[in-house]
Amino acid sequence: MLIGELSRRTAVSTRLLRYYEEQGLITSRRLPNGYRDFPEDAPETVARIRGLLSAGLSTEVIRDLLPCAEGTAPNLEACPSVIGALRAEAEGMQRRIEALSRSREAVLRYIAEARPAAEDPAPAPGRPEAASAGRA
Repeated sequence: MLIGELSRRTAVSTRLLRYYEEQGLITSRRLPNGYRDFPEDAPETVARIRGLLSAGLSTEVIRDLLPCAEGTAPNLEACPSVIGALRAEAEGMQRRIEALSRSREAVLRYIAEARPAAEDPAPAPGRPEAASAGRA
């Protein structure tokens, strides 16, 4: 199947399909005219890739997972050798969520502690337009 047909069948741009190929996620053979010829199961593989990407996995992890994956996400069945990698990914995601939550809380505390500009008659440092705005 040519890249244009794969793109139409998967609703994935040809540029993104080329990227997936560069990353080793999908394969094609070259026809004598140089066109890419993808295998008939490529749409299922692309669906798997899209599902795993939307789950937050990197292309590197997906590349390691795909050789033993069957089905399409979210009903993906992985061989036991990648379960550990998926658990590690989930733990990393949890750490990032916790770090983002701490950052969000810090920003919200800053907002709560900051005095709104409308309540502050003094101009902000370095903002001469604020000082002249009240003189009209």
